[in-house]
Amino acid sequence: MSSVLGSIQRTFWVVLLLVLVVFLLLGFLHVDIGLLTPLLRDEAEGLPVTNVMFLKTHKTASSTVLNILYRFAETHNLSTALPVGSHFHLGYPWLFLARYVEGITQDGHPPRRFNIMCNHLRFNLPEVQKVMPEDTFYFSILRNPIFQLESSFSYYKGSAPAFQKVSSLDAFLAAPRRFYDDSAGPQNAYARNCMWFDFGFDNNARDDAAYVRARIADVERRFHVVLIAEYFDESVVLLRHLLRWQLDDVVYFKLNARSERSVTSLAPESQERARRWCALDWSLYEHFNRTLWARLHAELGPRRLRAEVAQLRARQRQLTARCLQDGEPKRKKEIADPQLQPFQSGKADILGYTLRQGLENATLRSCQRMVMPELQYMARLYSLQFPEKPPKNIPFLKP
Repeated sequence: MSSVLGSIQRTFWVVLLLVLVVFLLLGFLHVDIGLLTPLLRDEAEGLPVTNVMFLKTHKTASSTVLNILYRFAETHNLSTALPVGSHFHLGYPWLFLARYVEGITQDGHPPRRFNIMCNHLRFNLPEVQKVMPEDTFYFSILRNPIFQLESSFSYYKGSAPAFQKVSSLDAFLAAPRRFYDDSAGPQNAYARNCMWFDFGFDNNARDDAAYVRARIADVERRFHVVLIAEYFDESVVLLRHLLRWQLDDVVYFKLNARSERSVTSLAPESQERARRWCALDWSLYEHFNRTLWARLHAELGPRRLRAEVAQLRARQRQLTARCLQDGEPKRKKEIADPQLQPFQSGKADILGYTLRQGLENATLRSCQRMVMPELQYMARLYSLQFPEKPPKNIPFLKP
């Protein structure tokens, strides 16, 4: 009897030991697999996308997107399609032509292809395809046309003929045909359906349902995604997944933003007039606002989206504390470094940033790239990419 009990006890302890070993192995394997999961996922998803064309629309937070792309290009030593010679735009407001890009050959040879294209241009697909590879990822960004028009009025008050002789946007919208002339040329695109115009379409076309559907279908066929400025963080999270980039590739500081004192609050009747005046832009915005959210739910789902937006904002707070003096944007006169002073236009009071003192060299370079305004960064990349050519001259930086 005692031998039977002894045998049972030994069996019990052996089984218990085996169970403990199995649990230990499972725990080890769980941790090990967890550590490997990101690597396995990256392997399955493929390499980061490095051929990217961004249609930079006007007054839509596009300067912040441009900075993300410039940083990615510089970090990964990619070529960027930059304006030729002393120019700052790729032919805008005229339809884009390949010859507007520095480095495009003119001797009958196949044109050079670039990795990144993101400077202002008016979209013209056949000419863009001469510059960008076949596997290029195309994307753009839109903003609520009411607020986009308000920003345009502030920024282009002195350059758009329709805005020059009117005291306020409310006054313009009360009788836009008094100030807007269809025959005044493309400079007036800033005053009506500017985003529609940037996509290469006629901003003075009739708001015909069939025509609008056809043009929106054109955009959907070419562009892999269209972001929405009002949901910028959600848009950036989706973009990061589609491009298979890292979090620090897309973390950002808001650039080319105006101070609160230069932002006008439109009356409700003016907002409705703006929506009707820019009806083509409104149709474009409504459609791609819907498709963005459908894409977000399909690609990520609500829970993962919230988590990744929170992660993006947490990283942004870390970099704000690391890089920025006082953590707040500054007016131009408060920024001593001319390479960080933003260009001022019209009635807009454009803000920039001052960096913390005493930053270690590598941190300083990283922070400088995040806050560098568009013109200065373009000039920097131009000099790096074409050292044999005269550097870009930025007149407002001269004393």
